[in-house]
Amino acid sequence: MKQRFFIATFTLLLATSSFAQYFKTDPSFDPTKRPKQLTDSALLDLVQKQTFRYFWDFAHPVSGMSRERSNATFGYGDEVVTTGGTGFGVMSVIVAVERKWIGRDTAARFLLKTVNFLLKANSYHGVFPHWMDGATGKTIPFSRKDDGADLVETSYLFQGLLCARQYFNGTSQVERELRSRINWMWPDIEWKWFTQGQDVLYWHWSPNNGWAMNFPVRGFNECLIMYILAASCPNEKYQVSSSVYHGGWAQSNFFKNGKEFYGIKLPLGFDYGGPLFFSQYSFLGLDPRRLKDEYADYWEQNRNHTLINREHCVRNPKNYKGYGADCWGLTSSDTYNGYAGHSPTEDLGTISPTAALSAFPYTPEYSMQALKHFYFDLGDKIWSEYGFVDAFNGSKNWVAGSHLAIDQGPIIVMIENYRSGLLWKLFMSCPEIKTGLKKLGFTSPAIK
Repeated sequence: MKQRFFIATFTLLLATSSFAQYFKTDPSFDPTKRPKQLTDSALLDLVQKQTFRYFWDFAHPVSGMSRERSNATFGYGDEVVTTGGTGFGVMSVIVAVERKWIGRDTAARFLLKTVNFLLKANSYHGVFPHWMDGATGKTIPFSRKDDGADLVETSYLFQGLLCARQYFNGTSQVERELRSRINWMWPDIEWKWFTQGQDVLYWHWSPNNGWAMNFPVRGFNECLIMYILAASCPNEKYQVSSSVYHGGWAQSNFFKNGKEFYGIKLPLGFDYGGPLFFSQYSFLGLDPRRLKDEYADYWEQNRNHTLINREHCVRNPKNYKGYGADCWGLTSSDTYNGYAGHSPTEDLGTISPTAALSAFPYTPEYSMQALKHFYFDLGDKIWSEYGFVDAFNGSKNWVAGSHLAIDQGPIIVMIENYRSGLLWKLFMSCPEIKTGLKKLGFTSPAIK
């Protein structure tokens, strides 16, 4: 697919939009420059800040929602915004306020604009679609029959919105309105309806196709946060019982593992762990530190998943160009022939920077090693106005011309969780989340 950035289009919209005042970063900042003399801390600052520009300067000018990608989205044009990626974007805005890149009131107004847009956007039993038109809020089909509710994407959105509710706890009218409107939407998600009366949650429902997608969600993968939120819903009429978690999520032939790969034990999931986003998306807010249930210690799970992924790249069984201790990280991303769920068992030679960088909390020394290589050694090819490009492949001499919201957001958020634990603290401070985790049998220092 032809790579086509919308910078010229966005600049025109920005100049004419009344929302322009909210889309200004430091005017002295030159994204084309790549400083070379940086401490580790300064490098992390730069990577977070420049990646944040994707969610701030490149946000949809009408809704403030996060664009699906920086190039045209599979023939749908320039208006496609993503529900889950917007949740990641909300969390990145919180980081930006905490790091003083933008003002608190400016950020709160920006998020209120987005929340007000969502209140009027298409939803189905309280659940948003995967994609929508950022100007109108109308559903854009993700696939032919996926033209309605997406429970997983909505979970990522509300993981972010609940963090925003906890963070913007001030007394100004804007912050009060932001909190109250999040609280209007959050109890209206009909989680229980998405069980179809069974002990499992279903991913999709369509007003045109009903349950035709027929995708019961069982673990272990990136969808844990959906079950946590479903059990935590403050509306008892819509929340699910613990039997849905134990009888649905925890019941599959790829849930428990327990085997060793490259000498590293993997408690849960597919052999070799699958793409690294499995240990990242649900844990942008959900704090895995000493988080346990009857099935796993989730810190051990996520760290070992990461170590297996890295070790595969170090050993490099297919002899791909560039792989090594300082160049690792396999996850779903763009690649030279489309899009793929890269992992040790589906290794095409494509490295996705988000994989290693979003693993900073689990493997800080190894992630820093990769970051320095990406920035100092490969930066001329893979560093851009929105941080690192989505992926690259040395064997094919290919570099992506794209950025994806779902890959950019975890870089900012997980580096911040490594540095300060900010998003983990916010999400785990939600009273509903504490209740839901306890109901499902989780233990954590954050929910005592």
